[in-house]
Amino acid sequence: MTFTSLSARLLVPAAVVAMTGAGSGALAQSDASLAQVQRSLAATQSLAADFVQTDQRNRSLRGTLQLKRPGKVRFAYGNGANMLMVADGKRLTFIDYDVGQKSSWGIANSPLSVLLSPQPNLRRIARTLPSSDPRVVLVRARDARRPEFGTIIMAFAKNNSAPGGLQLEGWTAIDAQNKRTTVKLDGQRYNVAVPDSAFTFAEPKRRK
Repeated sequence: MTFTSLSARLLVPAAVVAMTGAGSGALAQSDASLAQVQRSLAATQSLAADFVQTDQRNRSLRGTLQLKRPGKVRFAYGNGANMLMVADGKRLTFIDYDVGQKSSWGIANSPLSVLLSPQPNLRRIARTLPSSDPRVVLVRARDARRPEFGTIIMAFAKNNSAPGGLQLEGWTAIDAQNKRTTVKLDGQRYNVAVPDSAFTFAEPKRRK
């Protein structure tokens, strides 16, 4: 899988902001950009893409993403990684088939809730971040009322052919334990048919 130079740069500022807490006076407010992001999310009924997921120890996994709003997403990991993450509209579940275990939590308790919500209230929970590239819009979302649910920093590239004129290039998610996961997207396909069966999974077999 290859990424354009723009895509490769987009998540770098997000990772830096995540590591430094993203709380300095350098944060810039842009109501117009935030409104455009909200329109883009609202116009995205589904999304299919390839992804590369990298954790804070620089370990990477590749796979395919299917998203269907509201509340549904599937991360299918490839290259022999026998794992799956699925949200069925209510709960987000991670399954490790090799060890026969799964964990599950409410979608609203995850930073991904911003991407999956039917009507995300970005004005209350989000702000734009400064970007040195006028083609890039960075948005940090964190619910101050529920800080335990984590933070997500989303990177969009201006693209007239994408919903709302913005193409989601990836995000950095920071959980309540300050663990950081960065996802870069490639080959994005918007508002394509995604069957509900994509958001089901086989129960793992318990290892004795």
